[in-house]
Amino acid sequence: MMDIYIKPKKKATLAGRREILISDVADVVATDKVAASVKNLRLQKIETDGEQKKTYVISITDIIRVVTNHHPNCTVVNVGEMDTLVQHAVGKSHDRRWLKWLKVAFVALVLMIGSATAIMSFHTDGQIPKIFERYYQMFYGHEMSNPRIINIPYSIGLAVGILVFYNHFLGRKLTDDPTPIDVEVELYDNDITEALVDMISRKNEANHDND
Repeated sequence: MMDIYIKPKKKATLAGRREILISDVADVVATDKVAASVKNLRLQKIETDGEQKKTYVISITDIIRVVTNHHPNCTVVNVGEMDTLVQHAVGKSHDRRWLKWLKVAFVALVLMIGSATAIMSFHTDGQIPKIFERYYQMFYGHEMSNPRIINIPYSIGLAVGILVFYNHFLGRKLTDDPTPIDVEVELYDNDITEALVDMISRKNEANHDND
């Protein structure tokens, strides 16, 4: 008896396909001959009815059932996820290059305006200009409105702090460490994936009960 190690992925994306294979949703570890055979096994047929995007959930039980039907003398060992979210698109996006750049420019403009508004609101609420004037009076002994000797270094430091926070400059990462934004995006993507898996699983169970 041989062990077949299956490591399902958390999420997979397919385009222009008519079926979901095990190789699409999981890594397989076994002898070369058995692994090649298992990877090419079909898990589910994709129904194309004109929709641009469909979402499926492939459970580890589905994988085990298909593998054991073709290799009854082998034991399947799961070393990955319990469910895999598969998103299928009929075809690739045909957005023109200028349209993609327009979308990027629009998002960048919205983020810039939103960030600037947030910074100015914080400065207004915290009365930062008055604090800087007070600092100037403490160090130099007289009052001055809008002391540039403090405002200019502060502005430069604010810009450098934003670059360090986002960890990107001119399309390159400053360090290999993930930024707080990267972490939040990863957590958000994981939450969305788990929510979709639960919703589709409940829908499939309801349809099965009705049948």
